[in-house]
Amino acid sequence: MNTEERNTPAGRIGKKQWMAIVAVLVVGLAAGALILRTAPAGSEAAVGHSGPAAHADGEHHEEESKEEGKDHGNDHSQASGHGGKEDTGHKESHEKGHNEGEEKIAFTDEQIKAAGVSVESAGPARIKTSLQLPGEIKFNEDRTAHVVPRVAGVVESVPANLGQEVKRGQVLAVLLSPALSEQRSELQSAQRRLELARTTYQREKKLWEEKISAQQDYLQAQQVLQEAQIAVANANQKLLALGATPGSSALGRYELRAPFDGMVVEKHLSLGESVKEDASVFTISDLSTVWAEISVAANNLNLVRIGEPVTIRSSAFDQAASGTVSYVGSLIGAQTRTAMARATLTNPQRVWRPGLFVSVELESSETDAPVTVSADAVQTVEDKPTVFLKVPGGFLPQHVQTGRSDGRRVEVLGGLKPGTTYAAEGSFVVKSQQGKSSATHTH
Repeated sequence: MNTEERNTPAGRIGKKQWMAIVAVLVVGLAAGALILRTAPAGSEAAVGHSGPAAHADGEHHEEESKEEGKDHGNDHSQASGHGGKEDTGHKESHEKGHNEGEEKIAFTDEQIKAAGVSVESAGPARIKTSLQLPGEIKFNEDRTAHVVPRVAGVVESVPANLGQEVKRGQVLAVLLSPALSEQRSELQSAQRRLELARTTYQREKKLWEEKISAQQDYLQAQQVLQEAQIAVANANQKLLALGATPGSSALGRYELRAPFDGMVVEKHLSLGESVKEDASVFTISDLSTVWAEISVAANNLNLVRIGEPVTIRSSAFDQAASGTVSYVGSLIGAQTRTAMARATLTNPQRVWRPGLFVSVELESSETDAPVTVSADAVQTVEDKPTVFLKVPGGFLPQHVQTGRSDGRRVEVLGGLKPGTTYAAEGSFVVKSQQGKSSATHTH
C-alpha cells in the first residue's frame, strides 16, 4: 500500500479495527484461562465450545451425566449396603462361634480320668468359721525343773548328757561337798547319842520298877532319850532337804538326781568345776506335753475361752496337732497390746519343739451354707475366683463370688447354682490346659 492509501480514511479505519480485534483476543484469552482455573473437571469440555448454544448443550449433557451417575451410585450403594450387612453379620457370627470354641476347654472322659480330675456337684454344707492366731511352742512349765545342787561342792562326775532322756531318780551328776560331810557327821553323832540314851533309859526304868532307883533318875533318862530322838530326826530332815541319802559310805558324796522323767535340755557344769548351792546346773523338761502360747488381740478375747478346742499347725512341716485352751490371760501387754493365752498339746513323738512358731486355728462358729464347692475346685483366673463347670466334651470356666471357708469347703455366693457339676480335685490340670490353649491361639 502506498502512502496515499494509508493516509486515506479507509486505511486509518482498518488499523483501528485490527487493534480492537487484538484487544478482544487478549481479553478472551485471559477470561478463558480464569475459567479453566476455577471451573470443575466436568466442565472442561464445555469451555472448548463457543457460543450460547454450545454452552447450553454442554450443560445439558453434564446434568444428564450427573443424574445417571447419581442413579448408578444409589444402586451401587444399595448393593454395597446389603452386602456390608451380610458381611458384618457373618463376621460377628464367626467371631462369636470362635470365642465360644476358645472358652471351652476340651477334655474327653478318658483324659479326665487319666488326669485324675474328679467331678462333683455343688451343694449345701456346714461351714466352720475359724480364727487364725499366731503362737509359739514353749516348755510345759508344770513339767520343767531347774535342777540346783542345794549344797556347794566340786563336780566329781557327770553321767547325764545334753539331750538325754532320763528317768526319775537317775543320777545326773556327783559332787563332793564339805557341808554335806558335816551334816552326815552330825546325823551319826545324834544316832550314837540316841543309842546311849535308850540304853540308859531302859536301865533306869528297870531300877525304878524294882524300887532300887529314884523316880527322878528314871524321868531324867526318859527326857534325855526324847532329846536324842529329836536330834536324830532333825539331822535326817536336813539331809533329806538337801536331797542327800543319809546312809552313804562317803560322807561328802552328793548325788544330783532327776526329779521326774524328762529330757536334759540345759547343762551348765563340767567335771572338776566348783559350783554353788543355788547354781542352776541342769534343766529337765518332760516334752511329752508342751504349751502353745497364743497372742490374742483385744477384739478377739471374747472368742477365746478356756476349754475351747484348737488346731496347731506349723509352716516348717506338714503336720497338725489338737489341743484345748487351758489359760487365758487377764492382762494386755503394754507393748504388744495383746493378751496371752495358752493351749496344752500332747507331744508323744517330740515333733513340737520349744521355740517353734505356729499358727493356732480356733473354731469360732459353724453355720449352714446353701451352695458350696470343694476348696480344691476354686482357681484364680484373670485375678478372679473361678470354678470349671463340666459340659459335654470338656469344661467351661465360670467366675464365682466366694464367701466363708473352712479349708475343706468354700461357700459360693454367686455365679453357681446348686447341683451344678464342676471339676473338684485336680482342677489345676484344667486350668493349665486352659493356659496352653490360650497361648497356642495367641501364637
